[in-house]
Amino acid sequence: MTDIILSINTDLARDILTGFIKSEVTRVGLSHAVVGLSGGLDSALSCVLAAEALGAENVLAVRMPYKASSKDSLDHAQLLIDQLGVQSKTIEITDMVDPLFKLDPQISKIRIGNIMARERMIVLYDQSEVFKGLVIGTSNKTEILLGYSTIYGDSASAINPIGDLYKTQVRQLARAMNIPAPIIDKTPTADLWEGQTDEGELGFTYEEADKLLYLIVDQRYSPQEAIEAGFNEKFVNTVTARIRRYQFKRMQPPIAKISNRTIGYDFLYLRDWGT
Repeated sequence: MTDIILSINTDLARDILTGFIKSEVTRVGLSHAVVGLSGGLDSALSCVLAAEALGAENVLAVRMPYKASSKDSLDHAQLLIDQLGVQSKTIEITDMVDPLFKLDPQISKIRIGNIMARERMIVLYDQSEVFKGLVIGTSNKTEILLGYSTIYGDSASAINPIGDLYKTQVRQLARAMNIPAPIIDKTPTADLWEGQTDEGELGFTYEEADKLLYLIVDQRYSPQEAIEAGFNEKFVNTVTARIRRYQFKRMQPPIAKISNRTIGYDFLYLRDWGT
C-alpha cells in the first residue's frame, strides 16, 4: 500500500489556528468564545486553541450531560477545565429532551442522538448570547467528509478551527498542546448510549479512513486509483459513497434563484466586506 504520511508541523498549525480564532472573533467586535466540552478529544483541542487565542478568562466551556452520559466524560472535561482555568458551566439536558423522547415509545437511537446533539447546540447558542461570545466548532475533517455529525447539531458553529485537521492530526496537535493523556488515549465516542463508539458505528477506524480520505480529497485520487494503491475495494466504495451522500451537510441550504442577484450565487462578499 502507498505510504501515506499525515504528520503536520504542530507549531505552525498552532499559530495558524489560534490566529484564525482571534481574527474571526475580534472582527465581529467580540472577545469571548463558547465551547461545548464533551470530554472528548475534538472539543478539548478547540477549547485549548480558543484559550490560547483569547485568554482562558474569555472562554466558556459548557458541559451538557444527559442522565446516561458516562461519568468519565464529565471527569475528563473537568481535567481540561482545571488545567486551562477557563470559565465553565454544567447544564444537564435530560429534562429538556426526555419529554420529546416520550412522545414515541419506538424512537430509534439515531433520532435520540440527533435530538440530543441539537439540544446541546440550542444550549450553546443561548450561552453565546449570555457570554457574548462566538460558538467554536468541534468537528474535524474526517467527520465532516464522512457526514458523521448531526446537521444543526454538533456540526453547527460560528467558526471551526479544527475542520481542516483529520482525526489523526487532531491527536498530534493535542499532544503538542499538552491535552491530558486520558482524553487523547480514550476511544472516540459521542457518548450517546452505553457502549457507543464512533468507529463501531462507522465500521472502520479513523486511521484507516484518514489515509484513504487524504488520497481521495487532498491528492485527488479516483476511487480506482485508491484501490490500485492498495485499499480494499469495498472500503473505498463505502467511504466515497458517504462523501457523496452527505455533501448536503457541508453546504448552506440552496436558495432558488429568481432574481438578478441571489445570495450565495451572485451576491458574494467576504465576511469583512465594508470594514
